[in-house]
Amino acid sequence: MTFGFAPSSAASLTSASAASASRLLEPAEWADAGIPLLRNPREVVSGLHSRHRPRPGTAVVAVLDPEERLCASASFGRRSTPADGWMFRNALLAQLRRVIPHDLRRRTPVRTAVLLYCREGDARWTEEDGAWMWGLRDACTLHGLRCGAYITLTHDGWQVLGEGRGGRRPNADSTPEPFALSEAPPLPPRTGGAVSEVLRRAAAR
Repeated sequence: MTFGFAPSSAASLTSASAASASRLLEPAEWADAGIPLLRNPREVVSGLHSRHRPRPGTAVVAVLDPEERLCASASFGRRSTPADGWMFRNALLAQLRRVIPHDLRRRTPVRTAVLLYCREGDARWTEEDGAWMWGLRDACTLHGLRCGAYITLTHDGWQVLGEGRGGRRPNADSTPEPFALSEAPPLPPRTGGAVSEVLRRAAAR
């Protein structure tokens, strides 16, 4: 018979907090990751803003082809839980699997995923942004995509983190402009590949 002590709840919380803290990217790490620059970030931001009309707490993930035309996009709300890159990764991956086939068979990624997150506060980096960055990078790897820009949309305007490019419009309060983001030719229908129940639950949060 073996005797031992179960870890205290405080120790478990500390361990979980430390793990969550490791699943985020600092601005310097993001800048060193070689994220491809958007040729026309305002066009991308305006197009996604017009298409999805995000409010604070809404994430919009979009896949662009090499010509920066939109292949697919999806928006979803973020639950009011502590920021965790793993949960963000699962939610993003579930949305990507829902709207576009993976590119894992390619030797080199061709399409790029970008993330627009509408939130409260100003454009300065937060730990929540770091968790979204970690989640986006990991989701792209698992779906065979290049990791693209992470963009915040606040009441002050939009900002491409790590690039220093931004603008006042659109913002979290502005009315969507009649602006169409050019789209790539439609993809053939996808069959099979249902998302696991775990990822569906993560995406619904």
